[in-house]
This record gives sequence, C-alpha cells and structure tokens, in this order.
Amino acid sequence: GKLPGQVLREEYTLEYRSDCIEVHADALSAGARVAIIDDVLATGGTLVAALSLVRRLGVDVVGAGVLVELDGLGGRARWEAHLPLHTELVF
Repeated sequence: GKLPGQVLREEYTLEYRSDCIEVHADALSAGARVAIIDDVLATGGTLVAALSLVRRLGVDVVGAGVLVELDGLGGRARWEAHLPLHTELVF
C-alpha cells in the first residue's frame, strides 16, 4: 500500500504472520529474464510470493539467490525444483 500508481500485490504467509509484497505493474517488460534475490530463506513465503508476483508481469524467472538459508524451516521445499536456487550460507 505504499507504492504510487498501479501495482500488483501478492499476499503470503510467514512463520508467525501474513504479509504482502507489491510491484509496479509496469516495473518489468514481458519476456524479460529475471533472477529473484532475497536476504533470508526461512519458510519460503516471501520467495514463493515474489515468484508468483513477477510471473504475473509475464517475465521469465531463471532462478533465485539468497544470502542465508535456514535449513530447518523447509523453505527450499516450497521452491519449484526445476528452477535454480543458490544460497551462500546454510544454517
């Protein structure tokens, strides 16, 4: 609810609450190739919501990268297995 203009919104569930992310409806051109980058992969809610959101823009998602993966929370299992998912640190 903070971005001006027309936006797309995706709601998702975190470990203890729900949230949403938004992007400008014209932020990316259809057919663009993008990678999704996130700081932390825990339950996977944010990363999966971002994937869904940018796909609604008509882009080609080539994979994702995260800085820290919290392995015990199962977020990786929610990511689409055919898309690369790279992490720097796994705890």
